[in-house]
Amino acid sequence: MTSGIHHVTLITGDVQANVDFYVGFLGLRLVKRTGGYEDARQLHLFYGDHDASPGSLLTFLVWQGGSSGGVGAGQISEVALAVAPGSIGFWIERALRLGVRSDGTGQEFGETVLRLRDPDGIVIKLVSADLPALDMPDGDVPAGHRVRRIRGVTLLTEVQEESVDFLTRSFGFRAERREGPIQRLVSDTGDVLDVRDAAGFWPGAPGTGTADHVALRAADAAEVEAVAADLRRRNSSLTNVHDRNYFTSLYVREPGGVLIEMASDGPGFTLDEPLETLGTTLFMPPETPDPEAMKVMLPQFALPGEERVVYRDLIYKHRFFTPAAPDGTTLVLLHGTGGDETDLMPLAHEAAPDATLLGLRGRSTEDGTRRWFRALGPMIFDQKDVRFESGALEAFFEEARGAYGLDPERMIALGYSNGANLLGAAMILHPGMVRRAVLLRPVMVLDEVPATDLSGITVLIVLGETDAFRPQGERLAEVLGRAGAAVTLRVLAGGHALGAADGPTLADWLG
Repeated sequence: MTSGIHHVTLITGDVQANVDFYVGFLGLRLVKRTGGYEDARQLHLFYGDHDASPGSLLTFLVWQGGSSGGVGAGQISEVALAVAPGSIGFWIERALRLGVRSDGTGQEFGETVLRLRDPDGIVIKLVSADLPALDMPDGDVPAGHRVRRIRGVTLLTEVQEESVDFLTRSFGFRAERREGPIQRLVSDTGDVLDVRDAAGFWPGAPGTGTADHVALRAADAAEVEAVAADLRRRNSSLTNVHDRNYFTSLYVREPGGVLIEMASDGPGFTLDEPLETLGTTLFMPPETPDPEAMKVMLPQFALPGEERVVYRDLIYKHRFFTPAAPDGTTLVLLHGTGGDETDLMPLAHEAAPDATLLGLRGRSTEDGTRRWFRALGPMIFDQKDVRFESGALEAFFEEARGAYGLDPERMIALGYSNGANLLGAAMILHPGMVRRAVLLRPVMVLDEVPATDLSGITVLIVLGETDAFRPQGERLAEVLGRAGAAVTLRVLAGGHALGAADGPTLADWLG
């Protein structure tokens, strides 16, 4: 049996800060970028050595802007990376110079360790260990001080003896030394699993800043299947075997609750991308519906030294999508009830493939559902909140123009349903906010309409033929037209939901 660590998968809430730390600070290579196999709207990044070797791989599920988790029993608490004996001083100085948080040094199992915190707060432990070095990429870290490989992980379990028995029986690790509450397990390659007695600890909670699982090595798919069959015979916890394209995976929870994956060494990351250009192309899982649309919804980032969007802390959480050849137009997107800042990006990209997209996230919630303003009942809107959020939207437009250098003459606001409702109200209350707007399935939410001049403003309103809210949308079109706006009204087959005709209708109007 092949034994050792194949990869460790963790969760980040800020993709750009994550790339800057693991590529820029630690000097790893970004070897693959994909959509998530469980959720194609989730970016998945893989870091490793130059050859993307098993034993070097740290992978991250990107929950952009997601909530923080809590490390506790049933989780991985630390990830250890091996560096050369005598290199800890270099990394202490580098962390101080580059502003990376350090929790200090110590001695563990006869090795000097330096605990660092990545941008999400994950503990990355650099260990002075005499292990064979993998071929790390060239960069500003001198060859003698580069990260060599994964050294190990620390598992928190409330049933330490059962966890140790499970991992040594099924995955080729052997028990070695014990130090305090930690039993160390060692593989044939020298990787370690430090199984810590966490009796009495609080249970772990998934979220950003936590680990999802550790993957242990198998020689090939046949070995993965054999271990899965053995676990089923032993009535182990539920096992799942999956083809992850680059390796075959088995997932199982050890008795303490930590998610364990077994991953085959092959076929590897060069299956669809040559070694020289690993990590430069975004791939989607084979069964992803409409993969090009999904790609638009994934957060973008830049490698160190590349041009990037520097995000500002503005009124609304927001995300940019920058096309390959931007034409200077910016579409500002306001999602419908229950949506988020990425929902309208596929539609907008279909209609305007060279436009920069700026998606906003509503900040009002009702019963856990994200909205743009409060509703007091069906078609009963909180007028004070509508006016307050209309002012906030106007302020965001002004901030965004200054913060990102956006051309006001080439900004087009686009809202759907609840987002279109706020956009329509804000245009009436603040007529200078935007000069072009698209309202998809809107209704009139203002009880009282102030006198306003919308001359020079052009608006596309798209309604559903059988939409129960269609009359209220037609009323909004009349109000905007009477105020001087040039309104184009389109009625499409269907109801309140967006359909196949919305993209071409929007493209035609924009053109």
